[in-house]
Amino acid sequence: FGVAPATVWLAKLGLTGAAFVGAVLAVLAAGVLATTGAAWAKVSPEEADKLGKTLTCTGGEKAGSASGVPEFTGKWLGTPPGIDYKPHTGQHPPDPYKNEKPLFTITAENLAQYAERLTEGQKAMFAKYPKTYRIPVYPGHRDFRFPDFVCDAAKKNALNATLSADNLGVDHAVKGAIPFPIPKNGLELAFNNLLPFRSFNESTIRDNANVLSDGNIAWGRTHNRSMALLNSPEEAGKPLEGKMAQGMNITILPEREKGIVGVNQEPVHFGKDKRLAWSYDPGTRRVRQVPEYGFDQPMAGTGGKMTIDQDRLFNGAPLRYDWKSLGKKEIYVPANTYRLHGNDVKYADLLKPGHANPDFMRYELRRVWVLEATLKEGFRHVFGKRVLFLDEDTGQALMSDYYDARGQLWQHGVMNHYYAYDANTFHAGTSFFYDLNSGGYVAYNMTQERPQASVLNKGDQTPAMFTPEAARNAGN
Repeated sequence: FGVAPATVWLAKLGLTGAAFVGAVLAVLAAGVLATTGAAWAKVSPEEADKLGKTLTCTGGEKAGSASGVPEFTGKWLGTPPGIDYKPHTGQHPPDPYKNEKPLFTITAENLAQYAERLTEGQKAMFAKYPKTYRIPVYPGHRDFRFPDFVCDAAKKNALNATLSADNLGVDHAVKGAIPFPIPKNGLELAFNNLLPFRSFNESTIRDNANVLSDGNIAWGRTHNRSMALLNSPEEAGKPLEGKMAQGMNITILPEREKGIVGVNQEPVHFGKDKRLAWSYDPGTRRVRQVPEYGFDQPMAGTGGKMTIDQDRLFNGAPLRYDWKSLGKKEIYVPANTYRLHGNDVKYADLLKPGHANPDFMRYELRRVWVLEATLKEGFRHVFGKRVLFLDEDTGQALMSDYYDARGQLWQHGVMNHYYAYDANTFHAGTSFFYDLNSGGYVAYNMTQERPQASVLNKGDQTPAMFTPEAARNAGN
């Protein structure tokens, strides 16, 4: 980082006085620690050789557990046998496990029996909604695998990838897989969640619902396009550098915001580049650059219940938090959530006061990495702490508990993934962000009542579609 670049960068965050000086010293200290840590960040050839053997090719333990974690079979790549699916068309995903019934259901009455495998946020949901909140637990399955090029990239990253000296990026990694399949610390886990293998382009008209405590709903709808070429098969194995992703968001609802267009560009390395965003205002017909984008800025259309960096439970620069791995734990998490994403699901049946209807949820027992992020002294954020639960096979966060500046549990976030047959990877579908204070929640990224779900990897996007000029054209 260096003193001069650090001071300029921190000044942009609005830090002054003692907080400014302390932040500079913290940045420099972090750089020293990262430099010394880089020597051991790589794993040995002997440890990397476990990938694809006792470990999945992306680092999960293949074996199941006596308590019910399923064994990894990886028997399916793409669409399973017997499933009628037309890729790249936005077809709602058919459920390969549609005939299964829950093994048992966790309720407020039997909570004590299962409490050790629940998060604090889940337990708080039972306390707030003892009569209606339930967790249906299904048979576990780890039947889907990644393409071979993902496994090849993961092996290279295990042997070579290191955290950058400023802790804001990854050095010596390649595209096509998580950078740290055998993670050794919290920051490596954070970058796995930021840089997993997922679809390389996506187009979705999605509905968002701000569900108030009395059950009334304020609706939002956007057309979202995104492109992450680092996940394209043609890019696999090339150096991890440049842009992480590019996106465009066109507002359709609410009516008063219709026609607002935003485009953004996400860097791979947050120390070398910054997030950039532009907004088109239909009232003035002008595009302006957004001075700062991300962190705890409110997500449009959520009534302030959701921050920009809560999309996918955490996104953006890891700058403002100290990241600590709390190791692995067996937790009941959402998995294989095809039922939730069926086109037979009606919003009126799904969105109930307090929380989503448990009848559409599917939980399984899995091993997850527990990642604790604590706000650094001198930095600001509405969340003083966040605890994320990352799937051991993919590196992606499945749930997160959010705490306020006083250390009080505030929100519980649930991300429902499913294996997307046309992308050969796991897709982040509908998520729920529960406000444990107000009793309201946000249902985010819903496509159940749309004619199409997400259109993945159609290959019809280019970088020119995500520029300020493209925002102007989309608005006009």
